[in-house]
Amino acid sequence: MADVSEIQKTLNEKNKKSIAILKENLNTVRAGRANPALLDKVTVDYYGTPTPLKSISNISVPDPRSLLITPFDPKSLHEIEKAINISNIGINPSNDGKVIRLQIPSLTEERRKELTKLVKKFGEDAKVAIRNERRDANEQIKKLEKDGEITEDDLQEEEKTIQKTTDDHIKEIDKIIEDKEKELLEV
Repeated sequence: MADVSEIQKTLNEKNKKSIAILKENLNTVRAGRANPALLDKVTVDYYGTPTPLKSISNISVPDPRSLLITPFDPKSLHEIEKAINISNIGINPSNDGKVIRLQIPSLTEERRKELTKLVKKFGEDAKVAIRNERRDANEQIKKLEKDGEITEDDLQEEEKTIQKTTDDHIKEIDKIIEDKEKELLEV
């Protein structure tokens, strides 16, 4: 019976990982407010090595509509500016020789709708991942029943438990997506 609890535990861990990835992806979606997580995926060519921006600079939020990037090595300022331009986050950096400022523009209605679609896509991807985990867990449980390690009643009970776990995680994803959409549509 230890195999069944192991399958449940693995399912839970993988579902939580899918939700964590969803949250990470949503952090990169710009909601019109300054958030250092916006730059999480930006990598800088730092002396020939692709390095995360947050590893070579301090990123602060002086006001709700701007980010301030202060590099630890002033010589990397140009490379940071170049990396931000190619990262396609839709914000032009302004370099004053010591720091880089990013002014976060207000979102247009059209852009808000585009971002809402992107958020829904991220949510759907996470749901697909969770459903795939459900399918894998169900296959493992059926194999245990086929091998005679659990009874048919146990199989049905475990399938219900797996379905409940899946439903709970999908509800959590729906809530996360709903909150992000509200944040995006907020003017």
